[in-house]
Amino acid sequence: MIQRLRFLLNLSRAHGIARRYFFTNGYDGALTILGLIVAFYTTGDVPTHTAISACLGAAIALCISGLTSAYISESEERKKELAELERALVTDLGDSEFGKASQWVPVWISLVNGLAPFLVSLFIIAPLWMDQIGIALPFPPLESAIGFALLAIFFLGLFLGKTSGSFWLWSGLRALLIAVVTCLIIFALKL
Repeated sequence: MIQRLRFLLNLSRAHGIARRYFFTNGYDGALTILGLIVAFYTTGDVPTHTAISACLGAAIALCISGLTSAYISESEERKKELAELERALVTDLGDSEFGKASQWVPVWISLVNGLAPFLVSLFIIAPLWMDQIGIALPFPPLESAIGFALLAIFFLGLFLGKTSGSFWLWSGLRALLIAVVTCLIIFALKL
């Protein structure tokens, strides 16, 4: 099954698209949850269960948005590509490998697009859950979650740098700098 999926992704040249969606939506999810947590932190008195509920609600919304938007846009693009190729070749390609790739690639890309922000968000709010179940943390739960968010954003930057062939450390630091500036803006506004 994995070999088949890999073949269809190679045939349709969709690896790069999935990689970009993973970074883009993972980064959006991380920055969104970071923004929520920093805003909760600046208010000073938000119960942990409230922060978890809000962050989980945002993570679910990001997931569903990612799943549906990517599926709709990618399936329409793939249908258009297939129709153009069929017109050029004057043949029906629906049962061909390219036709099958046109059907399955949007599903794969939508899964990547939806699950990336959801999984990154779950990682970031893990300290809040650990606090809820009584696991001792070295820092308060919101501060720990901010640290997890910054770590996730840094690693997403590293991932982008590594896959794009640019200097991976610079990519990680650039992503981290953007996250820190975002935090500073929220702190300055005291949302």
